[in-house]
Amino acid sequence: MAHYFEIKKNKAGEFVAYFKYNSETIFWTEGYSSKASAKNAIDSIKKNGPGAETREAE
Repeated sequence: MAHYFEIKKNKAGEFVAYFKYNSETIFWTEGYSSKASAKNAIDSIKKNGPGAETREAE
């Protein structure tokens, strides 16, 4: 699969969920104190992301 989520620890020791496409980071979440919280963020993105509207800043 060309796209995937990856959870890694940042320099502050927090868990961050990265969304990657062909190994290139497209976006990432804020840092979380637990891996479970990072997994919850991924679940929320999967659930709510497809229906999200697109807004253009003026």
